Amino acid sequence: MTSPSAANPSHVAAIVAAYNEEPTIGGVVQALVSSGVFREVIVVSDGSTDRTAELARAAGATLVHQLPWKHGKGAAMQHGVTHTDAPILFFCDADLFGLRKEHLVSLVEPVRSGELAMCVGLRDRGRFVMRLTRFLPLIGGERAVQRQIFERIPEHYLQGFMVEIAMNAYCKSHRLRVGTRECPGLHIRRKMQKVGWWKGLKEYIRMWRAVLKAMWITRLARLKGEL
Repeated sequence: MTSPSAANPSHVAAIVAAYNEEPTIGGVVQALVSSGVFREVIVVSDGSTDRTAELARAAGATLVHQLPWKHGKGAAMQHGVTHTDAPILFFCDADLFGLRKEHLVSLVEPVRSGELAMCVGLRDRGRFVMRLTRFLPLIGGERAVQRQIFERIPEHYLQGFMVEIAMNAYCKSHRLRVGTRECPGLHIRRKMQKVGWWKGLKEYIRMWRAVLKAMWITRLARLKGEL
């Protein structure tokens, strides 16, 4: 593998961290591969016990790495980054449906052109909510970002649900331009669909607690000059 400095600045790598996403991973990888936007599509199966890795390979992923146990989303994303020298990274969740080439182009091109340091996708939750989302914390998993941003964040801030919040905080601290793009027709497979209504509700509550905690931790980190 060549060094990051030798990488073509137009190269973009798509990195998908996935945990038991058998129903959607094939469609996500197929959309990424067929778009022609990415030099490579890397899937990290984070301790999955279903056919996630197998279906990612079948859909054409450049590399599929199977972690033996669940490390968490942030750790899986970091692992994916180590397998590419691309100067632009595109992170994508594995539980999507409706992902299209126009979504990918709209997110990647502003970063590739230098217009933005990071561009975050707004999933389709209806016109009003999608527009409102741009004023809320940007926790969406679909984002193109300059590699150096991800690499300069201390590893302990790239864990779990903190990873997206940490990227936001780093860009804000360093006055880097961040933008959003609406992605009409892009939806996520809800936790209720995966694990049932009651367990899904508890997981959403747990997720938002983690997000709020991450916002507090990263705010303190910015005050201390660590981000």
